[in-house]
Amino acid sequence: MGRIMNIDSVEQYNDYFGMDTLHPLVTVIEGSRGKPLRFCKKLYNIYAILVKDTDCGSLRYGRSIYDYSRGTMLFLAPGQVMGSEDDGRMHRPEGWVLAFHPELLCGTPLARGIRDYTYFSYNSNEALHLSAAERQTVVGCMEKVREELHSPVLDKHSKSLIVDNIKLLLDYCIRFYDRQFITREPLNSDLLARFEALLDDYFRSGKPVTAGLPSVQYCADELCLSANYLSDLLRRETGLSAMKHIQQKTLEAAKARVFNTDEPISEIAYSLGFAYPQHFSRWFKKQTGCTPNEYRAQE
Repeated sequence: MGRIMNIDSVEQYNDYFGMDTLHPLVTVIEGSRGKPLRFCKKLYNIYAILVKDTDCGSLRYGRSIYDYSRGTMLFLAPGQVMGSEDDGRMHRPEGWVLAFHPELLCGTPLARGIRDYTYFSYNSNEALHLSAAERQTVVGCMEKVREELHSPVLDKHSKSLIVDNIKLLLDYCIRFYDRQFITREPLNSDLLARFEALLDDYFRSGKPVTAGLPSVQYCADELCLSANYLSDLLRRETGLSAMKHIQQKTLEAAKARVFNTDEPISEIAYSLGFAYPQHFSRWFKKQTGCTPNEYRAQE
């Protein structure tokens, strides 16, 4: 297993590419201007937004392997591992990188909102694939940040302008992901059908008795997706989050068992994955407006 390089600072990342550090907390790197380098896996403790423009072999991104091509975007948040195995050769990087330390965001609205950009925790097979026009927009935002870094004087306006352009880039990527969800509607429909079937099978299998209620992470793992991607996909397609879908499917199963069987409510609660019958009863009333026994008494 190859070594893992820790990227703890913007300066370390610049050094890896052979670039000068113009600001301690943010950098924009045009790959073609960097030095030839050897591949390695990297543990990122900074944020990094990558536009990959050349095929550099198989990239390991978390637990997945992904073959990327021109105009593919990847998003790294602190704590994530990405990179290719060292093949012993030197490579000329192509593409663009915008990297910034979390401290850059301190005191800005983006510090509070950065978690809203859920694609930072997507899997590699959920990468963003750009059209030529979209790539131009993305690179344009990065160039605006680079222009600010090359200003003769970094004044009191510099930080806000840099952060504003980063936010603009992140917002554009939300739009581009929305476009990608739309253009993949046939695939998305298949995923929705598989998700529904997964939940149906889960409640029929008896798994809730030992494993509890199905979680978003469990469903995402079974579908080979990240939890955030699954939730974002469902929200865009149906207006409901993955958790809300799971709750609805649980409620459907609960209603069927309560109304169509004579099983004690406590047994139904345990069979659906609730640890305590009283929790099930409170949850059921919150969802339907009546207790399980009241619902059962309806004709």
